[in-house]
Amino acid sequence: MKSMTQFFFAALTSTLMACSVFASTAAPKLEKPDLAKGEAIVGGVCAACHMADGNSTTPVNPKLAQQHPEYIMKQLQEFKSGKRANAVMMGFASQLSDADMRNVAYFLASKTAKPGFAKEKESVALGEKIYRGGIADRQIAACAGCHGPSGSGMPAQYPRMSGQHADYTVSQLTQFREGIRKNSIQMTQIAAKLNDREIKAVSDYIAGLR
Repeated sequence: MKSMTQFFFAALTSTLMACSVFASTAAPKLEKPDLAKGEAIVGGVCAACHMADGNSTTPVNPKLAQQHPEYIMKQLQEFKSGKRANAVMMGFASQLSDADMRNVAYFLASKTAKPGFAKEKESVALGEKIYRGGIADRQIAACAGCHGPSGSGMPAQYPRMSGQHADYTVSQLTQFREGIRKNSIQMTQIAAKLNDREIKAVSDYIAGLR
């Protein structure tokens, strides 16, 4: 008859083997992004709206250069699935495989974002207050808490905002507030408490971050 010690080691060995098999099947090694393929897709599809280097010159289209690749991939996947509603982007994203999205995301992340500028001098102080300190008496969190003091964001969690077109940021905050864009509970909760003046002020301030 086996001793308790033998039973223990037999069970431990079995568990370790199971964990090893699980790890090898649950976490497959991702291939290195192919930036050349990403560049080809961006040049052939995305550049019309976002430019070949991701530095959109059209205020309603976001700058994507230097954006965190994980964030770009998440948005493309959610455009494709319909979780983020946008008919134009759904059409483009539906043509992309996961590998295509990864290649595009890492190519855009490798490009340097061009700085933007705040234009509304009258509201820049309000925009800075909201971005850096929030509005405590209305329980509005500071944008800097997630997106960083300089708007650099946090990889795989919160997007880079520095230098983003004010018009684009206004449109997204408004869509979050009105329930049109539904793929971020945190942003929906924050935007729901902001009025038009505050949205415009903080969006303009973000455009000048660097």
